[in-house]
Amino acid sequence: MPIRSVGSYETMRGDMEKSVTSVSASHPAVEDPVSLQALRAFDQEDRKADKAKKRLFIGLVMATNGMVILFLFLVWALSTFDLAHIHPLGPILLGLVIGCIITLVGLASLSLILSVRFGKTLPFFSRMRGLTVKLFLPFMVLLGQAIGISKNKVRSSFVEVNNELVLKTAGRYKPEEMLLLMPHCLQRSTCKRRLTYSIYNCKRCGKCPISDLIALSERYSVYLAIATGGTIARRIVIQRLPKMIVAVACERDMASGIQDIYPLPVYGVLNTRPHGPCIDTQVSIEMVEQALRRFMQPRYYPENLHQDQDAGGKETADVIENLIETGQAVAGAA
Repeated sequence: MPIRSVGSYETMRGDMEKSVTSVSASHPAVEDPVSLQALRAFDQEDRKADKAKKRLFIGLVMATNGMVILFLFLVWALSTFDLAHIHPLGPILLGLVIGCIITLVGLASLSLILSVRFGKTLPFFSRMRGLTVKLFLPFMVLLGQAIGISKNKVRSSFVEVNNELVLKTAGRYKPEEMLLLMPHCLQRSTCKRRLTYSIYNCKRCGKCPISDLIALSERYSVYLAIATGGTIARRIVIQRLPKMIVAVACERDMASGIQDIYPLPVYGVLNTRPHGPCIDTQVSIEMVEQALRRFMQPRYYPENLHQDQDAGGKETADVIENLIETGQAVAGAA
């Protein structure tokens, strides 16, 4: 997948190591976070990469909408002759029903296009956007294939457009309100450890991205879960009830997952597959961290928590010192 991907896990680790250094000599274990400038570059890169994806997605939505309306019109036209023999009002009633359906389809498509173009959804159609995509996406994939566009490219355009909408509309969340959701194919295929029920079964040997993802989860205090499929992923979401999900998956699983749990916001990071689908896949740890920081309230960043702890510790020490001095003064006076 060409969007902001890296070629190998070693390259990812190198990129991540370059992006983190020691904050100060007093806290050598604390890593320097991704800078504000890097986060802005992250958003700018998303917007730049999304332009072509957005045009593709809007074009396919409009084409699919036109095909659906044409199909409904043909159904009405062909049924008119038979219904006229049953009852004179038959064609009129069917025409009214199909006309209402066409109007709803048209408005839903218009709302989806406006959402993609301007990042805002009409209030009445906010819930309908997910249903529209769920109904249209299979037809968009078929239409794309008919004109020479691969399934993954269509799904990728949907994921990128979804990410742009999430970036524009989602807020900032506490760590306990967020969820890191990973596919099991990130785990090394020869590993015998079972991580679905507990990620801490991982030995952290560093031979796959899981160890770095666990470290990231611990650093930001965000729950990390690994799913072997859509059913388990949905169960994890129901159990955790997050307000924001940062997920990693392939184009197919990501597109279906975003649809399944809409309107819950999901920011998708597509994995890379140097060894083919569903085996020893890779992901940029830096991209996952950037997404976490983009949607997390800044006061919960690790470096800010350490500063609060330092300030609290200094304040406590000052209070204790004052109490000791007061006690000594009272004792001297006595």
